[in-house]
Amino acid sequence: QVQLVESGGGLVQAGGSLTLSCAASGRTFTSLPMGWFRQAPGKEREFVAHISWSGHTTYYADSVRGRFTISRDNAKNTGYLQMNSLKPEDTAVYFCAARSPYYHGSDYSGDYSYWGQGTQVTVSS
Repeated sequence: QVQLVESGGGLVQAGGSLTLSCAASGRTFTSLPMGWFRQAPGKEREFVAHISWSGHTTYYADSVRGRFTISRDNAKNTGYLQMNSLKPEDTAVYFCAARSPYYHGSDYSGDYSYWGQGTQVTVSS
């Protein structure tokens, strides 16, 4: 089992920045590909970014590419999502997720077995 806990959400003005963290426990984090997803009110959960278990490969949704950066520190069992140039349409609950060891990252939420509880990000205009 893997437990994931997000933190770092909050209220920020458009154009601002936030860094989300995802602390993992319960299983060797270093072998788990990780992803970030978000869900806005009344909308389906959507893919944001994913990173391989090694950290060498990353992938982003078109809507965030160039503004967001996903990373991980395996020594700290923590993943990160650095969000810059935030827009009101980035407002959502952000979730981190992990999938089975040594798989590739995925933009499909169904591929992930472990989820955090989410952290709210609100971007004001």
